[in-house]
Amino acid sequence: MNVWFVTGTDTDAGKTLVTSALLYAARQQQLSTLGLKPIASGSERTSLGLRNGDALALQQQSMPPVSYATVNPITFEPAMAPHLAALEAGQKLEVGSLSRLLHDTLSQTPRDITLIEGAGGWRVPLNDQEDFADLAMALELPVILVVGLKLGCLNHARLTAEAIRADGLLLAGWAGSVVDPAFAADPARFEANIAHLNAKLAAPCLGIIPHLDGPNAVTAARYLSLEPL
Repeated sequence: MNVWFVTGTDTDAGKTLVTSALLYAARQQQLSTLGLKPIASGSERTSLGLRNGDALALQQQSMPPVSYATVNPITFEPAMAPHLAALEAGQKLEVGSLSRLLHDTLSQTPRDITLIEGAGGWRVPLNDQEDFADLAMALELPVILVVGLKLGCLNHARLTAEAIRADGLLLAGWAGSVVDPAFAADPARFEANIAHLNAKLAAPCLGIIPHLDGPNAVTAARYLSLEPL
């Protein structure tokens, strides 16, 4: 199966935008797709139950269609770290049960391209002993790193890439998303930063998404490529 785990340098780095855009690009190549957001906090109450905006974006790009529960089986209302949201809800997040759940989903819903989006960054905790990195390790998945392009991103990106490799996983590629337009205001400096990331991350670049007004999968997909994967 062609399955990747998507992580970011930070919260709001652009993970969902990149993930949904890659899924859209795959659909344009007539590939079947599945986007999974196994745990989401920061959700709204609707007539259908709790719904998370990121998970809905992934559901929209999953073809053939799947249920919301398939995309996002664990949903919390407060916008906080998942382990704290789970604690407030009287639940416990564990890598063992999560990996079994995802294995079942992957076996029951095989697709040409499946992307599993984490929450926040690589070390966001699931409980007092485990974090999202442990989930990716349990699934033994190659990783796509989304770099939120802003001041400080070079350090964040390099440390995250080092952590992924130290955990024994393949950094299959990285994508940049300009989250602070000031970071890209000077073209020469911006290109120098991208060149540094390309050299130090030592993984294929899937593309750089500029700062977009009203970003969406269709628009962002123009700046990304599946070919390096």
